[in-house]
Order: sequence, then C-alpha cells, then structure tokens
Amino acid sequence: MTLQIDLHTHSSASDGTDAPAQVLAVADRAGLDVVALTDHDTVAGWAEAAEAADRIGIGLVRGIEISCERDARSIHLLGYLTRPDDPDLMHELRLARESRLTRMDRIVDLLAADGIPITIEEVRAQVAEGATVGRPHLADALVASGVVEDRAEAFTRFLHNDSRYYVRYYAPDPVRAVELVVAAGGAAVIAHPYTARQSGAVTPELIEDMAAAGMIGIEVDHRDHDETDRRELRDLAAALGLVVTGSSDYHGSGKPNLIGEHRTEPAALEAIVAACSGTAYIPPAGR
Repeated sequence: MTLQIDLHTHSSASDGTDAPAQVLAVADRAGLDVVALTDHDTVAGWAEAAEAADRIGIGLVRGIEISCERDARSIHLLGYLTRPDDPDLMHELRLARESRLTRMDRIVDLLAADGIPITIEEVRAQVAEGATVGRPHLADALVASGVVEDRAEAFTRFLHNDSRYYVRYYAPDPVRAVELVVAAGGAAVIAHPYTARQSGAVTPELIEDMAAAGMIGIEVDHRDHDETDRRELRDLAAALGLVVTGSSDYHGSGKPNLIGEHRTEPAALEAIVAACSGTAYIPPAGR
C-alpha cells in the first residue's frame, strides 16, 4: 500500500482553527497515513501532535513554516524535523513572533484611522492560548465584528501584502533560513514558491541559491500553483536535484484548503527523513 502523505498543515498554535490533536484526527479521517504539522514560526504544537500521533497511529513529521523576506516580499520555508531547542533557529523564530505583536498594533491603528471598527482586544480574543497573533486572527476579528463575511474577504479588502494597511515585520532572508534549518538538523523545503509569482518574490535564481545553501526540496503540488507553475517547478527541481512535495496547507476552517488535497510521494518523504538528524520522525503504526 502506498502511504498517503500531506506535509503542510497548520493548527491553532499559529493561524489554523483546529488544535494540533484535531489536525491529526482530521488527517486520519481523510485517509492520510502521514501528516506534517508546520505552524508559523513556532514548535508550540509539537508535543500535543506527537501524543495524538502515538494514540491514533498516524505518522507525524514535526515541522515549522518559517516566514522569510527578500526585497520586501514574503517567502515561506518549511523546516522539517529540526531540533526544537536549537538556539540560533529558536532565536530567529522568537524575533519573528515578537515583531508580529507590535505589528498588529500598528495595523489596527491604521484601520481605525480609516474608520474601520476593530480593536486590538478583539483581535487578541481570536488567538488561541500560546499562539502568536497574525493577520488571520485580525481577519477573524473583522468577521466577528461584521466588517467582512470571511477571512478571504478580509485579505482581499484589507490585509493583502500590497494593502495600505500592510505593515512589515521581522523575517530572516530565505537563504539564511535554509542555513538555520540545516544547522538545526532539519530539512528545508520552499513552500508554495509561485504563490506570489506576480510580485516576483521567488525566482529560479533564488531557489538555486537556497538549494546551494542546503535546501532539499520544492513544494510543487499546491492549490496556488497552476499547471504551468507545476511543470516549471518540477523541471527546476529535476535540474537542481531537489525532491518534489505536495501538500494541502490546511488551516481548518480558516481557509478552503482540504487536508490531503495534494500529497507527497513516499520517496520524497524518505529523502527528507534521511536528511535529518534533529527530531525523530514518528512513522505510522501498522499501516
């Protein structure tokens, strides 16, 4: 039997709506054998996810989605099976989380100046205990206050990267982030690189530089990539000797993405696990 694998999901430890254990339960019900929990800039959900994996018997890849920036454009990097106490990587993630806290105050102030009725207290009310506040939580507050119908409308109208309300936050350069992941015993895979293709955020040259720094793969099969994107990225991965992954980028009810809607081949997972010396992979039990 071929393992069914989804290597990109989010829980309420960052901006998903399901608790880490719930993400694994949803993955199990969807017929997945292995799932990666990759919350933004945090490992806060790892312990709960590992306990659920052992109880359910589903395989778990503990990961992080690292927010990076190059030329004022956002780029995301998936770091798999890193050491959770690596000082350099944890320092960078802490800087990113702390920067988000002050950033949210500034965004709320900008919205308020234009008469959009939202307060920082309403935003914080949307954040699960221990999670880091982010734009999806602001989107949820806008929904709760009746300003918009859903998260998608909030981002389309107010929270996209080119909005007048966009406020930058601290994020490492993507090449530096790859180096940090590798040094922490993990495997680095660029997440949905052509999501922001129109902005030119990710170029083949940048992917080459990230590969030279030790990146092992490219997330190719993702709902934000059309067939042309996927073909080009597969060709680039082949040219650079990188593995190809497919993932849902599941956020619970926060996004329309369905868990398992795109999947990763077992050989790619094997290559990722083999490249890691940080945190152990939890294989599925009896599957």
